[in-house]
Amino acid sequence: MTSTAAAINPPVPERSALQVLSALGPFIKPYRGRVAIAGLALLIAAGATLALPWSFRELIDHGFSQFNQADTASRALASGSVNSYFIGLLLVAIVLAFGTAIRFYSVSWLGERVTTDLRTAVYGHVLKQDALFFETLKPGEVLSRLTADATLIHTLVGTSISMGLRNGLLFIGAVIMMLFTAWKLAAIIVGLIALIMLPLLIFGRRVRGLSRASQDRLADANALAGERLNAIALVQAYAREVFEGQNYAQASEASFESAVRRTRARAWLTAGAIVLVFGAIVFVLWLGARAVMAGTMSPGTLTQFILYAAMVAGSVGALSEVMGDVQRAAGATERLLELLSSQSSLQLMPIVASAAASKTAAESASVPVVSLEAVSFSYPSRPKELALQGVNLQVLSGQTIALVGPSGAGKTTLFQLLLRYYDPAQGRVLLNGSDVRSLPLDKLRGQIGLVAQDNIVFSANALENIRYGRLSATDEEVHEAARAANAHEFLERLPQGYETYLGERGVRLSGGQRQRIAIARALLKNPPLLLLDEATSALDAESEHLVQQALQTAMQGRTTLVIAHRLATVVDADLIVVMDQGAIVESGKHEALIGANGLYARLARLQFA
Repeated sequence: MTSTAAAINPPVPERSALQVLSALGPFIKPYRGRVAIAGLALLIAAGATLALPWSFRELIDHGFSQFNQADTASRALASGSVNSYFIGLLLVAIVLAFGTAIRFYSVSWLGERVTTDLRTAVYGHVLKQDALFFETLKPGEVLSRLTADATLIHTLVGTSISMGLRNGLLFIGAVIMMLFTAWKLAAIIVGLIALIMLPLLIFGRRVRGLSRASQDRLADANALAGERLNAIALVQAYAREVFEGQNYAQASEASFESAVRRTRARAWLTAGAIVLVFGAIVFVLWLGARAVMAGTMSPGTLTQFILYAAMVAGSVGALSEVMGDVQRAAGATERLLELLSSQSSLQLMPIVASAAASKTAAESASVPVVSLEAVSFSYPSRPKELALQGVNLQVLSGQTIALVGPSGAGKTTLFQLLLRYYDPAQGRVLLNGSDVRSLPLDKLRGQIGLVAQDNIVFSANALENIRYGRLSATDEEVHEAARAANAHEFLERLPQGYETYLGERGVRLSGGQRQRIAIARALLKNPPLLLLDEATSALDAESEHLVQQALQTAMQGRTTLVIAHRLATVVDADLIVVMDQGAIVESGKHEALIGANGLYARLARLQFA
C-alpha cells in the first residue's frame, strides 16, 4: 500500500486476489439474471467444444476405417456415415457459435454495467469525504483510479472472468474425458500438471505486487499532469514548460519501468506455464503413440486424447493469462476499495443542543446565530501548530461581523470550522444554538452561503454556474441574482449570453467577472448566514463599488461574516474582530479600535495613509 493510501486508511492484512475481488460481489449481485444467461451460454459453448474430439474419434474409428473393406456396398455405407458425421460436426459448430455469441454479449454488458456502477459509487463516496482526505490524496490520483483502475476491472468482469470460467470448464471437462478415454495416460498428465501449478501460483503473487506498483506509478504521473495543467498560467508565466515536461517525463519513465517489470514477470509466468504443461503433455502423448503402435489403442482414441490434451494445454495457457489479468484487477480493486471504504472523520454526533436552541421564537432574537466557545484547532497536516487558540465569539442575528488581521491569523480557518470542513480539537462551534456536529452536513451547509477568495467557475455556461447556488431556480431568478451581483450586463454581452460556455475553470472570464459569478451564485442560494472571504478582492474600483452596494442590500436582514484585508470595505460593520496568530486580540467598532491604538490602528494607518 502506498503512503497516500495509508493516509486514507490504516494498513490491512494482505488478502488473496480472490478475496479482494469478492468485494465486487455487491456490484454484480443486482444483475444475477444476466449472470445466469451468461453462465448457461458458457455451459452450452463448453459442452459443444468438448463434443468435438469425441466426434472426430467416431469419424476416424467408425467412418474412415470402413473404407479398408473391399466390397463396394461397405464403402458406400461408410461414405454415408462420413457425411452424417460431418453434418453432426457442423451442428456442433453452430451450437458453439451461438453459445459463444450470447456469452460474449452478456459478459460484455455486465462488464460495462458493473464498471459504471463502481465508478459512480466511488465518485459519490469521494465527494462526501472530509478535508483531510483531499489534503492527502491528489485529485489526479482519484481520477486515475476512476479511469485506469476501473478499466482493468472492466476487462476482468467483461472478458477475463468469462475466459477464465470457459477455460476452467474446458480444463475440467477435458481432464474428465481424458480419464474416460485413457485413464492411465490422463492420470499421469493430471499428476504432472498438479506439480506444475504450485510454482505458477506462487509466482502469480509476485505479478500482483508488481501490478499494484505499476498502477501506483501511473497514477502519480496522471496526478502530476493534472495538477500542472490546472496551473498552466503559472507554468507559462515562469517559463517552466521544459522543466515540467522533464518532470512528467521522469514520472512517465518510472511508470514505464514499473510496467516493464510487471510485463516481464507476466511473460515469464506465461512462458513457464506453456513450456511445463506442453512438456508434460508431449511426454504423455509419446506414451500414447507407443500404445497405438503396440495395438493396445485405436488411432481414433489417440486422436481424441490428443485433442483433449490440446484443450488442457490451451486452457492452462489461457488461465495463466487470465491469472495475470486477475492479479492486475485485484490491485486495481484494492485501490478503488480504499476510496470506497474511506470514512470521513465528520460523523454525525448525537450531541444535545444547547439550552438556547430550545427557546421560543420570541426569545430567540437574542440567541447568537453563530457562537464559538473556547475553540482551538490545528490542521491535521500541521498538528503541532495551532491555527486557532481559545477563540470565543458570538454573532447575533442580522449582524455584520468583519474579521481582519494579517495573513495566517486564522480568519479563513474560522470559516472552515463553521462549514464543518474540520472539527475543532477543543471547544464548540454552534449554529442557532446547536453544535454543528449534531447537524447533518447538508442541513448545516444549506444555511450558509460562501463567496470564497479563490472562486471556482465550472466548465459550463453562465446560467448553470449561477444556478449551482439553487438548482430549482428559474432563469429569471438567475438573472435577478446576476443583476444584484453586477454580472448581468457583461453576461448579456457574451456571444450567447447566459448560454455562453465559460471554459475550463472559467478561463474565458476575467478575475473580476469570475468573482461576480460567485457572488451571484451565493445570492441565488439566499442563505440566512453569509460568509464573504475577500469577496471583492479581484474587482476594479468601479465594480467594487457596485458590488459593495449589491452586498449591502443582500446583507440586510441577514447575518454576515466578512473577511477583509481592505479595511475601507468594513468600516461600517456592526463589529470588527481583529485576529492574530489564531486568537482574537481586539474587537469593537472602527472608531473605538482606532482609538485603542492596537493592531487594527496600525493596519489602518498603513492602508489609509
